Amino acid sequence: MMGHGISDYTAPAGEKGGACYDAPEGVDVRGRYDEEFAEILTKDALQFVADLEREFRSHVKYAMQCRKEAQARFNGGALPGFDPATKCVRESEWRCAPVPPAVEDRRVEITGPVERKMIINALNSGAKVFMADFEDSLSPTWENLMRGQVNLKDAVEGTICFYDKARNRVYKLNDQTAKLFVRPRGWHLPEAHIIIDGEPAIGCLVDFGLYFYHNHAGFRRTQGGGFGPFFYLPKMEHSREARIWKSVFERAEERVGIGRGSIRATVLIETLPAAFQMDEILYELRHHSLGLNCGRWDYIFSYVKTFQAHPDRILPDRVQVSMTEHFMKSYSHLLIRTCHKRDVHAMGGMAAQIPIKDDPAANEAAMEVVRTDKLREVKAGHDGTWAAHPGLIPTVMEIFNNYMGNSPNQIEAAKRHDAAALTEEDLLQRPSGVRTMEGLRLNVRVGIQYLGAWLTGIGSLPLYNLMEDAATAEISRVQSWQWLKYGVELDGDGVGERVSLDLFGRVVEEEMARIENQVGTEKFIKGNYKEACKVFTRQCTSPSLDDFLTLDAYNYIVIHHPSRL
Repeated sequence: MMGHGISDYTAPAGEKGGACYDAPEGVDVRGRYDEEFAEILTKDALQFVADLEREFRSHVKYAMQCRKEAQARFNGGALPGFDPATKCVRESEWRCAPVPPAVEDRRVEITGPVERKMIINALNSGAKVFMADFEDSLSPTWENLMRGQVNLKDAVEGTICFYDKARNRVYKLNDQTAKLFVRPRGWHLPEAHIIIDGEPAIGCLVDFGLYFYHNHAGFRRTQGGGFGPFFYLPKMEHSREARIWKSVFERAEERVGIGRGSIRATVLIETLPAAFQMDEILYELRHHSLGLNCGRWDYIFSYVKTFQAHPDRILPDRVQVSMTEHFMKSYSHLLIRTCHKRDVHAMGGMAAQIPIKDDPAANEAAMEVVRTDKLREVKAGHDGTWAAHPGLIPTVMEIFNNYMGNSPNQIEAAKRHDAAALTEEDLLQRPSGVRTMEGLRLNVRVGIQYLGAWLTGIGSLPLYNLMEDAATAEISRVQSWQWLKYGVELDGDGVGERVSLDLFGRVVEEEMARIENQVGTEKFIKGNYKEACKVFTRQCTSPSLDDFLTLDAYNYIVIHHPSRL
């Protein structure tokens, strides 16, 4: 679709004569028919989604065009910065709506895809919040997306259960569960299986619309204390994109007859341009806001993407870009200060480590990394943080409990801390570190393995004792692309070598052999690794940098997954 990055490819129309969904005029559902999916894809629910699509499609196209124009300015040498036109928003006194009592305490949140067993385990994990994810940790196959909607509907109704045949065990919800947040896809991603007036639907409006339509009443009654549903909003680059979400929320509230500000959302600040728009984003969503979150991995990806034409801003190995780097620490502190000034939560970033069962020493070292990181966050003023695995919840919870005590958050306490003003230079300071052959190899190895899983329908993958999602593949891709573009001279184990097409090709070949050795030949053949290698290599060696790896890979999913009628 021209103008906002939606793929030109759409799923083929269903075969005549088979069962099909009862769709309203102008809506064509091309995904496989399933009786459970039909309970989600009702005529009224599809009409609700279509109404949102028709009202906001042009606004989304304009916002995506603005993204392209901003990137063109950065490619021409400009730097991101605070907008002089909205200085009054940043400097004036205003507050977001009060935080609903149901979610005052968010000290530990767990995230994961909308897979049935995952939802049950996450809601039972002891975390305060579970963010059910349609975005970076979910491969957007038709089956995953629609099954996820079924799962969430059952979760809100409290009826969700799962029988694990291998373990002969039934999973069901405890009496006390985490509060449920849902993250739809970003504005740029399409849903090729739902065609509205001849165009693929905007993925996030499908995710939001179907979930909200079916669950708003039950959620407000059972989880939100009269508020909600609650959402996380990803990948924004400007407050104009928050303004679209505000309008979507208001239209949804009007449609079902609930008051303005019932829907609440936390925005992930995971792009460099958005770091200069925090006040403006909160202002647009001030009646619906639940604060901001440091989406640290995507933020690193965005730093490279934003400065793709700036050879003086090439990052070191991605494992060296920690939150102690000045530009990352400044971003975190600005987010905390901005949120607390506006009376909302400032959420910390992801702990991606997973427990290492067969190596106590390595496990303790990994947990120490988690403890250090989370202690840094809570001392800085974050009101809560993310964990990728239920096994981390006790460790992270203990750190926040010890520091915060019985206070549900640090919004008021942190306001008493004096802090020097953060400048544009603080947010843009060049990071230090080295660029090594092992860094390049890790990018190739992780990028291909994650993409291989994504192409088979798996969006969250444990690799090398970390839980990886699409942000990891994006960092791996853009850093490899950048090092190739500028012929980076390697330090350390590759000292003196420059990253060239020949060197990159050799590394890809060697890492593919390593992957096959690690996973075994049979799994390697079935695992789409060769196709993933083609996509990843094509993206890394392209003359120009594509905005998102997942847009390119999405066509493969649409074509090859059994999702048609």
